[in-house]
Formats: sequence, C-alpha cells, structure tokens
Amino acid sequence: MTKVDIISGFLGAGKTTFIKQLINQVYTGEKLVLIENEFGEIGIDGGFLKDAGIEITEMNSGCICCTLVGDFSKALQKVLAEYRPDRVLIEPSGVGKLSDIVRAIENVKKDADIEISGRITVVDGKKAKLYLENFGEFFEDQVKHASTIVISRTQMMSAEKIEDCVHTLRRENADAAIISTPWEELGKEAICRALEHGAEIEDLLESHTRHEHHHEHHHGHEEECGHHHEHGESCCEHEHHHKHEESCCSHDHHHHADEIFTSWGKETAHKYTAEELDFLLKALSETDGYGTILRSKGIIQMEDGAWKQFDLVPEEYEVREGQADYTGRICVIGTDLKEEELTKLFHL
Repeated sequence: MTKVDIISGFLGAGKTTFIKQLINQVYTGEKLVLIENEFGEIGIDGGFLKDAGIEITEMNSGCICCTLVGDFSKALQKVLAEYRPDRVLIEPSGVGKLSDIVRAIENVKKDADIEISGRITVVDGKKAKLYLENFGEFFEDQVKHASTIVISRTQMMSAEKIEDCVHTLRRENADAAIISTPWEELGKEAICRALEHGAEIEDLLESHTRHEHHHEHHHGHEEECGHHHEHGESCCEHEHHHKHEESCCSHDHHHHADEIFTSWGKETAHKYTAEELDFLLKALSETDGYGTILRSKGIIQMEDGAWKQFDLVPEEYEVREGQADYTGRICVIGTDLKEEELTKLFHL
C-alpha cells in the first residue's frame, strides 16, 4: 500500500523547506514522488527538489477546485501506476483547502491501494494571527484538518510569542501534534514521534471527513455535482476558457480560492539593478499600492549578469543567489491586485 502525506501551509509558510527536512531525515530509503500544485500562472518552485532525486509532477492552476476534481486525480493515478512509489508527498497550493485535498484522495482510493498517513500543516508562527484574522476560512481549514502542525520560523520568535501562537492554533485544533521547536534542531526520532502522534488521530480525522461528506450529500450536494466529480470533470473552468453562470461545486457558505485570491505571473527579460530590486520588494511588502500582497516570488537576472531568487510575504522578504534560467519569472498572489501598477513596477 502506498502512503500519502499531505504537506499544506498558507502562502510562504515554509512547506518546501520542511519537505526537504522530511526527505533528508525521515523518509530516507523510501521511493518518493512529490506532487506540487502551484497557485499562479508562472511556476517558480518546480525543480527545487529534483537534486534530491525526487520525481516531481507539477501542476499550475488558478482554480483549486478544478485542479482537484480533474487534473489532480489523474496526476495521482498516473504517478501510482508509473512509479509505484512507497510514499507520495502532496504539496498543495498555499491557498488550497486541506479538506478538499483529502476528499480528492479519498475519491482515488476506489482505484488505487493508498492510505493517507499524515496531514501536515506548516504555519508561519509570525503570521498566524494575521492570516487567521484576514483569511480565516482558508487558514482555519488547513489548521483544523491537520494531524500534525509545524510552526515555522520559531527561531525568530520569543518564547512568549511561540506560546501565544500554540494557544491560537489549539483553539482551532485541540488534537493535532504541534511541533514548535525549530525543525533544524530536531533529529529524526523527534520528528517521527510527532508524526506518529499525528497518525494516531488520522482515523478520527478520516471519520470526521466522512461524516462531513455524508452531511453534504444529505443537503443535495450529490444531486448538484456528483456526476461531475465522478467522471473527474470540472464545471468551474476559468473565465478565459468556458463561462458558467453557476458553479456546480459552490456552496453559499463556502468560497473557493479563485473567488478570493488572484495571481499575476509574468516572464521578463529585464535586467534589474540592485536599487530596482530593493525598491520593488519594499513596495510589495510594505505598502498596499499594488493590492493586498500575500506572497510574491521570482527569479530574475540582474544588470551585472547574476541571477537572484526572491521570496516575499507581508512585511518581509528574502533574496538569495539563483541559477540562470531561460528567462526571468515573477509571480504575485493576493487580493485586489492592481495589474497595471505591477506591470510598471517590474518594468514590463
């Protein structure tokens, strides 16, 4: 039986870094496949883990619902058939709902010998309250449906702030194992203990998910869109494909990521000066002149020929050396994005 681990986390939480930690310390010797689901038109992270010998299937989509219903299930079944891995790691989009991903995997179970062994949510400890207040529905879903919660960036937080963050998360999820020690300080045994504790409540979570799914069907959900899900078809295509007046998989009390968040992605051959890069990163992270920016990342060429990779969340950003690519690429994710202003900012 192939084990499936879902490693979710709101935008910029540090999922990819934690996945590398799992691969290097916990899953050594296992045949692994990673499925990434990028929210955004331009893929930036693809290939980040290929140097570790991990097979990667990358999907880009601005509509999480469509991806889960169609492409996701097909990709998972293809991976299982072609690679026969011991374990599949799924890294969903930062604005995807963990509950949706779990349902999508459950739907594949009838055609494949798989089991969910862990639902891991990585939470940026410095941003947890901010995201809970502003994007509760999406952030809460990832926290509530986790069997293990990993708080990232605790090495930058005081003991009081860490404790406060744990209390905040506990209000949303009373049962999950919470890793608050900086993961680079943890050995394999400590991480395994946390994941094993999470596995102990996995059956409870699956039972809860089945109950929710059953509850939805009794409220007409099956009649509304069961036939679409059964055949892996999508009824909520992007506007630039097919318009539908109503979405078959929408509920009055739920929102989909593509209704709330938008992404803007471009390729660029512009060579940036250090001053230009510094200005645009400060503008995105410290002002609201370009919309509400939740995440931006990219790889660009500098005027001196070097390549830089940047990663940005509200109020913070990081720049590091990058490898040459065929062209520069930029992705910005947020709400109410001002695309014309972004185009000017990046000299496009």
